[in-house]
Amino acid sequence: MQSTAAVTRLNHLAIAVPDVRAAAAQYQAVLGARVSEPQALPEHGVTVVFVQLENTKLELLEPLGEASPVAKFLEKNPAGGMHHMCLEVCNVKASMAAVSERVRLLSSEPKIGAHGNPVVFMHPKDMVGVLTELEEVPRS
Repeated sequence: MQSTAAVTRLNHLAIAVPDVRAAAAQYQAVLGARVSEPQALPEHGVTVVFVQLENTKLELLEPLGEASPVAKFLEKNPAGGMHHMCLEVCNVKASMAAVSERVRLLSSEPKIGAHGNPVVFMHPKDMVGVLTELEEVPRS
């Protein structure tokens, strides 16, 4: 039997938006959602806001500069849209080893994500069209 990534739960759904402050205000005004302050993540090329839900989060992403992968996404989808989903794993390096024979990883080493945890992305063409992020979230 081949090993798997041992996904534990959905961490967040990420939505690319042209204006993260306006999008956060919309989620707050229309749905009464709790939203975080915008946080610039230059190493990922985005500004992020988290919309807190009881069972998960929405991650609103605005590009930081023209080289941002989210900028390229918004060129094709100017109003914004679903960018990726993030699944939790207990050990991202073990998960990378487990999935790398079946899917392409977008980096050979994990990076530190918006929550301060190691993350890696799997190519959307190998994951039924969905850019998929694995985030290490240790269980206590």
